[in-house]
Amino acid sequence: MEADLVPVLLRAYRQIPIQFVEVSIEAALELAGDLGIYAYDAYMIACATKYRCPLLTLDRGLMRAAEQSGVEVMEV
Repeated sequence: MEADLVPVLLRAYRQIPIQFVEVSIEAALELAGDLGIYAYDAYMIACATKYRCPLLTLDRGLMRAAEQSGVEVMEV
């Protein structure tokens, strides 16, 4: 990454409305087992499912698992 892009990217990042929410660990672990994925990936899918929002990721494995779960995936 070019150094002159860092301030631009930081400004864009700071505009993302981050909110802490509750997600069921049990639901995430069940998804992890069903899909054969890591628990932290399943946690992201469970969160997107619960709050009916798209998942933003560049991780191809997470994309596939989310799509299998019916979660919309946004790719940058």
